[in-house]
Amino acid sequence: MSDSRVKAQLKKSVVKRANGCCEYCRSQESFAIQAFSAEHIIPKSKGGETNLSNLALSCQGCNNHKYNKIQGYDPVSGETVPLYHPRQQLWNDNFAWNNDFTLVIGLNPIGRATVETLKLNREGVVNLRRVLFAMGEHPPS
Repeated sequence: MSDSRVKAQLKKSVVKRANGCCEYCRSQESFAIQAFSAEHIIPKSKGGETNLSNLALSCQGCNNHKYNKIQGYDPVSGETVPLYHPRQQLWNDNFAWNNDFTLVIGLNPIGRATVETLKLNREGVVNLRRVLFAMGEHPPS
């Protein structure tokens, strides 16, 4: 079984792969007031391992809302579905930005459930997106 702690070199690899952005809400670590985490996509409590293929860069808001969840409620279908998995799925297949790039829109059940469960459109992050967009710093590339 792998060590459950994320070593510094492994976190560096996670940050580099994510280009410094939360892999869920696309917030940029360079504009965050709290450090981002290398979070377990499949939580350790559900058998997930601490390795590069099971880690995603996550802002504290997304990490706190995700906690140990792997499923969420899709408000359109009413079904419980898997949450977005950054190693197995593409962000653009599951999410899009609204016209002013302040809101993340779920494009399918997985996207919608992830938006709801992780609260991807929290008031603070929406306000930050608005300011960063005005400065030409959002959305991230």
